[in-house]
Amino acid sequence: MLTLSAVTRRRLLRIVAGAAGLVSLTRLGAPAPAQSQAQETPPPSSDNLPTDEPLGSLELVAEFRGPMPTGVTVSSQGRIFVNFPKWGDDVTFTVGEVKDGQAVAYPNQAVNQTDPNNLSGTLDSVQSVVVDPTDRLWIVDTGRPLFGPPQPGGQKLMAVDLATNQVVQTVVFPPDVALPTTYLNDVRFDLRRGEAGMAFITDSSDTGPNGIIVVDLASGESWRRLHDHPSTKPEDLSTFLPLVEGRPFLDPQPDGSLKPGSAMGSDGIALNADGSRLYYCPLGSRQLYSVATDPLVDEGNKGGGADGLEADADGRVYATNYEHNAVQRLRPDGRWETVVHDPRLLWPDTLSLASNGYLYVTANQLHRQARYQQGQDLRRRPFSLFRMRIDAGPVLLA
Repeated sequence: MLTLSAVTRRRLLRIVAGAAGLVSLTRLGAPAPAQSQAQETPPPSSDNLPTDEPLGSLELVAEFRGPMPTGVTVSSQGRIFVNFPKWGDDVTFTVGEVKDGQAVAYPNQAVNQTDPNNLSGTLDSVQSVVVDPTDRLWIVDTGRPLFGPPQPGGQKLMAVDLATNQVVQTVVFPPDVALPTTYLNDVRFDLRRGEAGMAFITDSSDTGPNGIIVVDLASGESWRRLHDHPSTKPEDLSTFLPLVEGRPFLDPQPDGSLKPGSAMGSDGIALNADGSRLYYCPLGSRQLYSVATDPLVDEGNKGGGADGLEADADGRVYATNYEHNAVQRLRPDGRWETVVHDPRLLWPDTLSLASNGYLYVTANQLHRQARYQQGQDLRRRPFSLFRMRIDAGPVLLA
């Protein structure tokens, strides 16, 4: 929770008054580097930042007139999967497959029917879905409907074999890994490490420590890394005040104070083409970080806040930009470029690169929820799933 200082209040009023166009905010401070000198990736130049004019080609894939989606992933066969976390909408199934433009429960309705007596075997509230290089669908279950306290067995990683549509593995996180405050967000895989591969999951909690959770898929053992490290944590209003649709993204509190609506930590995550670096970003920050095995941390300004990250086999890293309705990418030479900018990208959330050369992205109007809009739900259905052709394949570390 944050009580605004007089300086910050004046700054906020100036931003609100001048929010008709894009506003460039200067970062006032940098988090401490981890064990080594951090290197800053140059921010996007003015030529590469999104403008008010549409840029690139955006193709509508599906529309969702019920609950809002967050995650999307596409199998090597072109099957599309999405998920719907339980944040207040009427969610009848939390994981679905898109068929003929409509989402249907996946792998079936029974698994989507939360059983309080069998939380490890049923889905509770799913934040993301990811297909790995062997065509297994991995499901990240937060175990926290309405962001409530988790129950035993709820916080887990579940795998479904797409050939049989059967659950084949479930990793339940112990309480010292998935903390009571943990919000499991997104996941990436390197199947070359260990006997069966490793998974990396972001903890984007807005009330407790942030970090990266590492999972040994062979043993099911898991542990925390970068626990509460500054690079995994959101910035406060003195350094980061995101603007979405020209307005500050704030979460008013009952006592009259203001909390950044983006006050969540490590969220987006991606592995580079050879698996040597893990990229991640806090939701409440314009910074992009990467860590190697040391771990070393590189810092790079993305020019806007990001929710989702993805990487392609050509060594480029993609980031949603929820402040500018855009998707950008970091080139191997360290320069940022805008892939697509479109007013329909209202809070671009999760990215998924399919083997057909299309990059998929959900747009779910997250910032328009009632909690961020003084109790009024300003979302306008349908929510959308888009894709754009980038002519590059996904990272396959099998």
